[in-house]
Amino acid sequence: MVTSVPLVRIPTPIGNKDRILAAIDMGTNSLHLVVVKIDPRLPTFTIIDRDKETVRLGDCETKGNLKPEVMDRAIATLERFQKIAKSANAEQIITVATSAVREAPNGKEFLNRIADELDLYVNLISGQEEARRIYLGVLSAMEFNNQPHIIIDIGGGSTELILGDGDTSRTLSSTKVGAVRLTKEFVTTDPISKSEFAYLQAYTRGLLERPTEELLANLKKGEKPRLVGTAGTIEALATIHAYEKLGNVPTPLGGYEFSFAELEELVNKLKKLSIYERLELPGMSEKRAEIILAGALVLKEAMSLLEMKSVTICESSLREGVIVDWMLNHGLIDDRLRFQSSIRQRNTLKIAQKYQVNLEYSERVASWALYLFDQTQGVLHQWGSDERELLWSAGILHNSGVYISHSEHHKHSYYLIRNGELLGYSQIEIEVIANLARYHRKSLPKKKHEHYQNLPKKYQQVVSELSALLRLAIALDRRQKGAIANVKCWLNKNQKEFYIWLQPADPQDDCALELWSLEYKKEAFEEEFGLKLIVKLEPAMVSV
Repeated sequence: MVTSVPLVRIPTPIGNKDRILAAIDMGTNSLHLVVVKIDPRLPTFTIIDRDKETVRLGDCETKGNLKPEVMDRAIATLERFQKIAKSANAEQIITVATSAVREAPNGKEFLNRIADELDLYVNLISGQEEARRIYLGVLSAMEFNNQPHIIIDIGGGSTELILGDGDTSRTLSSTKVGAVRLTKEFVTTDPISKSEFAYLQAYTRGLLERPTEELLANLKKGEKPRLVGTAGTIEALATIHAYEKLGNVPTPLGGYEFSFAELEELVNKLKKLSIYERLELPGMSEKRAEIILAGALVLKEAMSLLEMKSVTICESSLREGVIVDWMLNHGLIDDRLRFQSSIRQRNTLKIAQKYQVNLEYSERVASWALYLFDQTQGVLHQWGSDERELLWSAGILHNSGVYISHSEHHKHSYYLIRNGELLGYSQIEIEVIANLARYHRKSLPKKKHEHYQNLPKKYQQVVSELSALLRLAIALDRRQKGAIANVKCWLNKNQKEFYIWLQPADPQDDCALELWSLEYKKEAFEEEFGLKLIVKLEPAMVSV
């Protein structure tokens, strides 16, 4: 008996059950883990476990490569974090890597090694995307009351500056000044010499001038923003300050405030002390003592340029922002962060407009691509909502390369998407979108193509399977006029045949060009899924 299966996707409801999620932040100085319980009914999350290990990914070789022993240490830490997350029954571990891995020539090799050894896929995020998620993390912990806030996050390799008012982020910047980076590149004396300190101060100020000027330019007349500081360096400075002024550290530290004048006083003190003497300060950790002066100087120069008189501590940052971003993408937040929840869609459309994409056409292609994705999910592929969104973005942007030239425009699309700062996506997700656009025409994905080969194996499969669907979606609108009104898909398992039945928008239209295009583009589909594709035009087909 021939088994024929109509393909219909039934979405899985999120429901009201608590969710356990883990987030790992692979920073330049430390690796951090947070495990949270999400209550989708509120919605909110509660931290149920956390851990930290100072790995110093930013302690690189001369040519900028990550050191073998540091990578080994990081993998051992990640394996330990995995065990903690699994013991808490976390359904997913979201891992992000920032500047140290982003800039290392062997960074992608390192991430592929993590995927192979731990089956853990790390999202490499851009500086701007890091800033956006920091903003989400702070928003999850502080009420902005629609007033402008400046957020500064001083990491080991970079400093993020954000201006936002609780609705949207007005500016997002990431600058290559961090506590580990500056210490390694410019500090050779202990205590630091006057000449080294002067150079370090001038260099730091010079790099911060442009992002601070951009930020101040986005303030409206009469606005007086509050400065919020996050992450390890600023928390360490607040801890030292609290011990000196109060004799103890408030719990929680969030909300603690100190002035610019007090920071200046602390910087002047730190620069006179050796590393050993800094260790004697209450609240100073051994691994923080070496880099604290450079981090304090970044904060001091940023506050000076921004003319901020004080800074308030927020203990939520990138890790919490990763959790919030996941909640947004899974439809668990639609209240005060509603505007942020559409960040991927808005930025995809923004890039499309920038490169003069025909949106009416590209939205039809994206819609057909998602329809084919939904119809074949669980039958021909096992991808979920995350991959579905990548396919949508690729459908919108697949023709963006025409902005440069129609000739080889699929390759131009790859370049424009890859370098377009698509906010809301990790760098590997951007790479997948770019590859999907690259393979919407001409050659199929091949191992010899460097941009495809560099993807982890999981994402190579995403590109191979979903680019085949994207090709069919493009063929369905070959004349770019919406000639096809409805499509019905049918799988004949025994015969290994996949049917696509088409209904034209105009009963008199023979859709010859669409039929020809589907025949021309079916090679990728047939090769990828091992099925024969059969296309029929059914003018009288009932709408589905």
